[in-house]
Amino acid sequence: MGTRVADGSASIKGAPGTTTHGAPDGGVVLSVIAPAHDEEENVQRLVDEVGAAMQRAFPVDGAFPYEFIIADDASRDRTPEIVRELMRDRPWLRLVSLSKPESGGGNGQSAAFKAGFAAARGTWVATLDADLQNDPADLVRMLAIVRGEDTTHGPGVDFVQGDRSHARKDNIVRRYGSIVGRLFRRMLLGDSIRDTGCSLRVMRREIAVKLPLDFKGMHRFVPVTARQMGYRVVEMRVNHRPRHAGTPKYGLGITKRALPGLVDCFAVRWMRNRRRIPTRIDVIGPADLASGGGGPADGIHASGVSESTHGGSERA
Repeated sequence: MGTRVADGSASIKGAPGTTTHGAPDGGVVLSVIAPAHDEEENVQRLVDEVGAAMQRAFPVDGAFPYEFIIADDASRDRTPEIVRELMRDRPWLRLVSLSKPESGGGNGQSAAFKAGFAAARGTWVATLDADLQNDPADLVRMLAIVRGEDTTHGPGVDFVQGDRSHARKDNIVRRYGSIVGRLFRRMLLGDSIRDTGCSLRVMRREIAVKLPLDFKGMHRFVPVTARQMGYRVVEMRVNHRPRHAGTPKYGLGITKRALPGLVDCFAVRWMRNRRRIPTRIDVIGPADLASGGGGPADGIHASGVSESTHGGSERA
C-alpha cells in the first residue's frame, strides 16, 4: 500500500511512497482524522463542520493549533480533488492519499486510520467518519475531558470514546450487528465499552501510533486495545445523524462484518494474552552511578501512564 500526504513534506518514515499536504509543523494540539472513500458529496460539509468545531475549541483569531487530516482511501470519485481545492484557504487542512490495492476497492478503515495517525502532529488525536453521521461538535467536549478542563471523570483521562447507542441512526442490520458484536467482545475480551464501533473519539497520539492497525479490522478494537495497553478510557454520549449523502462504503452484513469481527475477537485476545508491558523502566547512566541515582524516583512508566483502567466502563 502506497500513501501520499499532501503538504509538501517528505514521505512518512515507514510508509513507502507517502507524501503529506497541509499546515506548517509546530504548535499542533489536536489532529482530527477522517478516513474517506468516495465521499465527494460529503467532504465539503465535513470540512466546514470540523472547522467550526475547532474554532469553538480554540477561540483565538489567527491561531490554528489544530489540523484536519482527510485520509483518502483510494477514492474513485472527486474526493481528493475537492479536498485539495478546500486546502487553498484552510492552512489547517491536510490530505493523506492511499493508493489503490491490487484487489481493487479501498484499503479499509484500519489502513486509512494508520496512515492518518502516522501523519498526525498533534499531542491529541481525534477520529470521526467522513459520512457526516458523527457530529464534529462533540469533539469540543471530548477534548475538554482529556485536557482536564471538563472534570466529569476527574484527572488522568487518556482516551474518550463516543457512545451513539442511545441515538443510533443506522439501518436495522447495522444496529443488531453491533449488539451481537458487543456480546462477543464482552464474552471473549471482557470489553465493557458499549459502542466500540463509534469512530468519534479523542486519544493521546502515543496511543494512536501503538495500535496494531496493520491488520484489517483492528479499528473495531481501538478502545479495548488502549485499555489493554494500560491507558484510562472513558465513554461519552454523542450525537448521531442520518447519512447526509451517498451509501456506506465499508463492511456491511454477515460475511463482511459479523463473521470477520468474531474471528478478530480471537486475534485480539491472542495479542492481549501475549502483550508484555513493564510497569516501569529505569534508565541508568554513568552520572547516575556516581550520584547514586536511578532509583524508583527516576523511573518512567512504559505505557506513558501511571495507572490503568481495565475494569468497568466510565461514562459521561
